[in-house]
Amino acid sequence: MRHAHVAHPFAAVDSQPRPGDLVDTLRRLAAEPFYGAYKQRLRELLYARRGDCFLDVGAGAGDSALALTAESGARVVVADSSLTMAGTMRKGGLTHITVADGHHLPFLASSFDGAWADRVLQHVADPARVLDEMVRVVRPGGRIVLADPDYATQVLDIEDQQLAARVLRFRAESGLRNGTLAHRHPGMLAARGLEDVTAEARTLVVRDAESVDNVLGLRSWAHTAATRGHLDSRDADRFAAQFDRAVRTGRFTYAVTFFLASGTLPTAGADGPGSSGAAVPRGDHR
Repeated sequence: MRHAHVAHPFAAVDSQPRPGDLVDTLRRLAAEPFYGAYKQRLRELLYARRGDCFLDVGAGAGDSALALTAESGARVVVADSSLTMAGTMRKGGLTHITVADGHHLPFLASSFDGAWADRVLQHVADPARVLDEMVRVVRPGGRIVLADPDYATQVLDIEDQQLAARVLRFRAESGLRNGTLAHRHPGMLAARGLEDVTAEARTLVVRDAESVDNVLGLRSWAHTAATRGHLDSRDADRFAAQFDRAVRTGRFTYAVTFFLASGTLPTAGADGPGSSGAAVPRGDHR
């Protein structure tokens, strides 16, 4: 039996009862060493230089945009569909803020020296369309970088591995729009003619259950699945009990692999403008 997909909170931030909680979640993630390390690598893959102009699609709280500017001297335009996130970024000191849906970016073609989307494509309705828009607004020779976890790679050590697999599959296939897409990002870049396409994998391994539960809410996934008709409530209770037992006995281990994909837009035969160092919006969206 198929069940209707329910949008993840990050796919509809402003409609949540307490959208500010999602800002707090992003702050907690940013403080985790694993997240800081892969985000640093993402920024390195942009090859940013002083005077360049980049676009952060689905910028969230804007921490990566601020970091790229501090590290390279490049200018960053941030785009996010959430007014809550836009307000947070403004308070954080960002000024080039656009409230926009990634499926319809309000910028002219070849406006940026590069663009990135970090943990964004997993949430959007049409990842191919968002990527097409990123390709459109980046100049020939510019860079595109994507990062997402691929929830098909999840593992969790509790006693009943079949039950664990059912709950993790719910997270991958029903809890997110595109939870198992990340390993296909390099192919999506190659299909759009990008050159020098690379893929890097980084695995998040967590043995501190409190850490992962505070950020991802892992312990609650089974009861969420039961609420939505994917799992029997007794199995959900059993999952929570086994989760707690794994924590008490030191058995708990959770892991998921993130993929970073990058590529360069081709320059041969392109008649589009080169880097201008400035984004050209279709209208005033700040």
